Amino acid sequence: MRITIIGSGNVATHFAAAFKNAGHRIVQVYSRHMQHAALLAYHVGAEAIDDLTLVSGETDLFVISIKDEAIGITAEKLAPFNKLIVHTSGATHMEAVQAFTPWAGVFYPLQTLSKTKEVDFRTVPLCIEGADEQITRQLIELAQTISNNVYRVNSAQRKVLHLAAVFACNFPNYLYGVARQLLAENQMDFELLRPLILETAQKVQEYLPGEVQTGPAVRNDHQTMATHLGMLDDKPALKVIYELLSQQIIKNDNDKATG
Repeated sequence: MRITIIGSGNVATHFAAAFKNAGHRIVQVYSRHMQHAALLAYHVGAEAIDDLTLVSGETDLFVISIKDEAIGITAEKLAPFNKLIVHTSGATHMEAVQAFTPWAGVFYPLQTLSKTKEVDFRTVPLCIEGADEQITRQLIELAQTISNNVYRVNSAQRKVLHLAAVFACNFPNYLYGVARQLLAENQMDFELLRPLILETAQKVQEYLPGEVQTGPAVRNDHQTMATHLGMLDDKPALKVIYELLSQQIIKNDNDKATG
């Protein structure tokens, strides 16, 4: 398939590489910054452009992988080509594209992606939605050329999935940063926590999170929690986070016991 990538960020970069490695042809890479477009285009053998008026109609699919607020505007500009257009956002309804063309879909990768770390794209869950059954089947077939984990997920489900992903990925990563800062303030290295983080992540590959919850809150260890809260007196925001999360852990454990 001939594919044009609209965007040059983390998601666009991984998609472009995955499509190329699967034997698809990347026709063009667009970015507002020519340097960014040129770098990605060089790696996937495509033409780099920094102006949407230079987009070629000699393509089968436009993959819009840019900021959510720009998806609709971009789809409107691409619609006159009468080609299939998908976006890769987890939080944006398919209507952002479908408002301008019946040839609309979503190609959402449920994975944290960065340019600096390679990912085995065959393992990345791809959540597919199409404006009709024919488009959906076409997108599923395309998705299966780059991933072994392909799912039909509609816009409402995808928004819930994206919310869940924020709780499962973005928030924990922020908390890792909090932990690193606490250690750094006391001349200790974050390396001390890496085995703990890895073990926790490995446990939820086999068990449900509630089955492997540990810590003072689940033990109702109020003395330890009080000590921790006292240590956070000079960090009121973190103190609130600690209290709220501890209360939720206790509530979940109580609900499980009475359920």
